[in-house]
Amino acid sequence: MRPPLRIPGITEIPPSAPGMRIGLFGGSFNPMHDGHRLVMEETLRRLELHALWVLVTPGNPLKDNSGLPSLESRVRAARAFVTDPRIRVTGFEAAKGFSYSWQTIDFLTTTVPDRRFVWIMGADSLADFHRWQRWRDMAAKIPIAVYVRPGAARRALASRAAATLDYAQLDETDAALLARCQAPAWIYLQGRQSTLSSTAIRASRNLR
Repeated sequence: MRPPLRIPGITEIPPSAPGMRIGLFGGSFNPMHDGHRLVMEETLRRLELHALWVLVTPGNPLKDNSGLPSLESRVRAARAFVTDPRIRVTGFEAAKGFSYSWQTIDFLTTTVPDRRFVWIMGADSLADFHRWQRWRDMAAKIPIAVYVRPGAARRALASRAAATLDYAQLDETDAALLARCQAPAWIYLQGRQSTLSSTAIRASRNLR
């Protein structure tokens, strides 16, 4: 567990109501870009979600977080980037001292069990999902939507996690049903793609 970090206006949990279908889209968002926007737009539409929460993480446990901008600055930048009122950006994981996504899922499914949460990730994340702490527990508690990423499809669909959860995969045509499904359930969504990445954007900025 990380030490809790509470920042007024930054680390509160977004409002919601019973029965809402809510996507959870986590990441460092350093910075948020049009590729993220595309995933959010597509999953909101195709999964028929009422809302999507962007979970700006204090730091990815699998990455070097040295030089990562402050949580507050990343949340504020993401909020300035987002225009759809259904999308809410929050750093609430920091206020709870969470380091891992399974902690977030445990908390939300226990605290507000009458919401229908869906975890959203890119295909590149599915490829490495087996490296996430308690990834099997995550898949057992919440449906997962995986969105295609350029160059990641083959590695993602041949990954350890995809093979392990093969029995729980839904057909892409059933995307609108995912939020209503009992976990484990997941879907792989093809669609519009963007070659943008936060890493490349940061690199281009450093070259200027």
